[in-house]
Amino acid sequence: MRALLTALPLVAALATPALAAEPQAMSGEEFERYATGKTLFYASRGLAYGAEQYLGGRRVIWTFLDGECTEGSWYEQQGQICFVYDHRPDDPQCWSFYRSPTGLMARFENDPMQTELIEVEQSREPLICTGPEVGV
Repeated sequence: MRALLTALPLVAALATPALAAEPQAMSGEEFERYATGKTLFYASRGLAYGAEQYLGGRRVIWTFLDGECTEGSWYEQQGQICFVYDHRPDDPQCWSFYRSPTGLMARFENDPMQTELIEVEQSREPLICTGPEVGV
């Protein structure tokens, strides 16, 4: 009985979520300093998700790693980084980016329960885009 009473506070502590502060989202300036000149590769739920090349002038090239790429740009709005792609200029995709010990984390703010990305690799090499307009 005494062992049970001693263990109860430990069990209660483990069952109670730790009170952790929400990480501070990166500003547009911080994001620009971190990403410009790099190609970042992202995963979601442990699976490869896509990669984005961050060019000067806040221009980007995105791919879902299928060889097809789309160009666009990004801007900061209300503490979020919003991407507009040339093929869908009226549909901004807004994200909150956070630094973690292993790289960037990103939360899709258009539907925060839907997508969270984790940076799994970065490179200074450009993306390889093979389609669909190759040879046209």
